[in-house]
Order: sequence, then C-alpha cells, then structure tokens
Amino acid sequence: MRKNTISDLSMAKSGGKQLFAASLLVAFTLCNSWLHAQDADWQNEDPADVLADVLTEATQAAVAASVNAPGSVSPATDAPPPVENLLENNPSEQNDSAATPVSNTSFTSLIERIEALEVAADSQKQFPDGVAEIEIIKKPTIKIFGRAMLDYWAFPSNSRLVNWVGQPNTTAPFSNTNPKAFIGFRRLRLGAKGQASENMEYKLQMEFAQPDQVTFKDAYLGWLNLPWNDKILIGNQKRPYGLAHLDSSRYMVFMERPYVVDAFNNDARRLGVEAYGYSDDERWNWRYGGFDMQNIAKVGRIYNNQFEPEAAGRIANTIWYDEMSGGRGYAHWALSGAVCFPNGGPTARFRTRPEAYSQTSWFDTGQITNGESYQLGGVEGVINVNQLSVVGEYMGVTMQRTGATNLNFHGGYVYVAYWLTNDYSPWNRQRGVLGRTKPNENFFIVQTDKGRQRGWGAWQIAGRLSRGDFSDQGIDGGVGQSFSFALNWWWNPNARMQFNYINGAISQRNTNNSGGGPGGNQIANNVPTSGSYNCFGTQFMIDW
Repeated sequence: MRKNTISDLSMAKSGGKQLFAASLLVAFTLCNSWLHAQDADWQNEDPADVLADVLTEATQAAVAASVNAPGSVSPATDAPPPVENLLENNPSEQNDSAATPVSNTSFTSLIERIEALEVAADSQKQFPDGVAEIEIIKKPTIKIFGRAMLDYWAFPSNSRLVNWVGQPNTTAPFSNTNPKAFIGFRRLRLGAKGQASENMEYKLQMEFAQPDQVTFKDAYLGWLNLPWNDKILIGNQKRPYGLAHLDSSRYMVFMERPYVVDAFNNDARRLGVEAYGYSDDERWNWRYGGFDMQNIAKVGRIYNNQFEPEAAGRIANTIWYDEMSGGRGYAHWALSGAVCFPNGGPTARFRTRPEAYSQTSWFDTGQITNGESYQLGGVEGVINVNQLSVVGEYMGVTMQRTGATNLNFHGGYVYVAYWLTNDYSPWNRQRGVLGRTKPNENFFIVQTDKGRQRGWGAWQIAGRLSRGDFSDQGIDGGVGQSFSFALNWWWNPNARMQFNYINGAISQRNTNNSGGGPGGNQIANNVPTSGSYNCFGTQFMIDW
C-alpha cells in the first residue's frame, strides 16, 4: 500500500512538471505568434481575430502535444484528462472538433455578447421618466449652518423731512437732527437642517441679531422626490415673489433690498404650504402656495377667527445657459403674482426703509383700514455675460377698498454689476436665483521662502437705479427714488466685505399720523413733504 502511494506521488510530480513545461510552451508560443503577427502586419486586424488565430493553431497543437506525451498524468489523478479521452465517447463531437477548430468569428461573437450584457446591466440602473436613484437614509441627518453680518450705517442729512421720518415713535418734541447711525449685527443666524428619511427634510433657522427679540426665519418640514422634481414644504418660508427677496442675503450685490421688493414682501417669510419644482432640463422652475399674511416670526402663533389668506406663485425660465463656459453666460425671466385678502387688518399696509438699515421706515402708507383685498404682479429679468450682469424687476399692487376707489402702488429697479477680476455671478437654475460666488483666487497674505505671497480675492462694482411709489388717492406713503453704488470684495466663497453709497429723494410724503408718520407729538410745523438724503454703509459677512 505504501509503495503504491509513493508511486502515485511520483507520477503526480512527473505530471506536474510536464504541465508546467506545457504552460511555458504555451506562453512561448503566444509570444512567438504575436511577434510573428507584427512581422505579418496584423496591426489593423481585430485583437479578437488575432487571439483566435493564435489559439486555433499553435496553442492547440502545444496543448495536444503536452497531454499526449509519455508519462503524462493518468485520468485517475487530479490532473485534467487528455482531450482524446473526453471525446472518445462522442465520435460526432470529436469529428466536429477536428473538422471545425475555434474560429475568429467565435471569439468576436463572444466579445460582442459580453459587451451587450454590460450595456443591458447598465440600462437596468436607469429609471423611467427621469427618476433618479436616491440615497437610503437610515437615521435623520443634521447639518449646522449660520451667518454673521456686521454693519455700519450713517445718514447725514440737511432735510427736515428726512430727519423727521428718521426719528422713532416718541412723545418728545421733534428735533431737527439726523437719523441715528447704526452699528451692530444686521443678521446673526444659526440653524440646523437635514433629512428625516429619503423623502422628508426639515429646516430651522433662528435670528439672534436682537437678543431681546429672538425670532425665527425658516422653520418647516417637507416631502422630497415627488413627481416633476417637486417638493412640498409646510411651515414658515419665503413667499414666491420678488427676485431680490428670493436671492439669499449671503449673495446679494447690495447690502439692502430695493424699495418695492421690501415694501410688498416685508420680511418675506410667512406661515404656509408651498410647492417647489423644476423641469428635467432645468430650463423651467416654479413655486406656488398658500399663506397667512400675518408675520409670526416673533410670536410663533396666530389667535384669530378672521385669518388674512394669500395665494401666490412664480414661474421662471432660464432661456439661455452657456454650458461650455460652466455657466458664465445665461439669461432668465420670470413672472410672479399673488392674491391677498388683508380684510383691513394690519397687513393692509406697505412700508420700507431707504434701501439702508435705518431705525424707522421712511416710506409708510399706514394701515389702510378699508383695504379688503389686493392683487400683486411682478416681472423680472437677468442677463449675464461673463463678468457683466444686468438685472431688473418691476412690481405693482392694485388694492380694493370698501367705499372708496382702488389704490395703485408700484415700483422697480435695474442694476448693472461688473467683476473687476475674472470672476462671475453663478446662477441656480433649479430655483431661479443667484448662486454662491466662488472667487478664482481667495484673499491671503503669507510669508514664504520666496518672499511675501498674496491673493487678491474677487472684486465687483455695481450701480442701481430704484423707484417706489406708495402714494395714491390720499394715501401718501411717499415716492422714493435713489441711486446706489456698491463695491464688493469677496475674500473667499464664504466671506466678503461690502461698501454702499446711496443718494436718494423722498416726495409726496404725508407728515401727519394718519399717513403713517412716526406718531406721538412728532407732528411738527414747517415739515415739507419732500427731501433728499445720503447713506453710507459697510458690511463684513461670513457664513458657514
């Protein structure tokens, strides 16, 4: 028994040596055949055909010689049996094999079939109707974000009207002094957002700029990945009109928003339900929803048997977007509108600051107690070519009053902005608003072994003409017009410094309490209904 085992082991070793020798012979034959193919100018042939020729001639001969050599491993061992033994029980297959060696077409067909299977596998990953694969959320996610904006504003003025409208409500006698300068945090926000599941998101953002009056901004939950790339949010959120308000304060070209946008969409956010969506090619986007017009940012609730409802929407189109340049060229237009029912309540009022962060609203219609309803309409447009941007917007309101004729208030603005550095203003096509500026070079100063190195960041200048008319039919909230100049220095995508200068004028401004004046004993004789003003502002901003 032991002798048989040793004999079998010897035969296995002998067979292993012969199999190794056969492998070397196969490798040598393949290399030799390839070199032969080069000499025969086979470069233009299909690699699959060349491989087939090699295997059908030299390789088959080498394999046959190795398995038929004397002393080869017998079928009883673990080594593979000779080819003849595999075919001897099926003469027809043996004859076919001998008559028809592996052909070039067979290998080419095999490769084509493999490629077809790969394409079919890839196609199974695609979903119909533009539905995309989404990431599975095992537990709620959270992201902390915030922004800090530190401002300084000054309001030098020789106008009695400007000095009057710039004073807060007080019982003190009117003093002809300039509106008070401002220094402090314009915005100081901290928030959290994330997803509760694959199809639900949430956001909560708090404002701490006035610690004694902490308010909330965005506060909502919603559903994602709905048909038509839609999502629906429930809670406190921006109403869908006024491009200058829909643009984030982090990306605004000017420190404060224009008269008309701030007056018609004061504080922007309201409690409501709103749907957001965009087309698959991102050319179209839309928003629409229903809201209560009362601002609950400070109180968080409404106790009332008579609500002040509003329905609003916006449809926007990116009519041109230069994909080749990465979005350095684009054109956009949009229409927006709202139907509002203030029912003579506190929201039947339009007021705004002088496009600067003053202590009081310089334009104010006061509460229009017989204003039952009004309709708002707006049109906007943007053209951006490389470093140059031109942006404009017009908005108008028609209010129906009980026992009186309708009121019409309106206004608009246009601005031109230009990057002094080779930068541009990005555009968010899914939302139809400005995106985050990313300077080609961040601002820095460092000392290196080659001396002092520096980067200058991104520099932008802009000019804006603005007008707002809030006087009609005895409601004299004032007519304002202004020119604003802006110089913006972006240090990096998340931090910048801004400087604004504003030269403006007020006319048709009522100077008694019923017209929305400061009130108390502030009514003064010899206060004209018109005046001019200048404002200077600087802001330092960072967001994360």
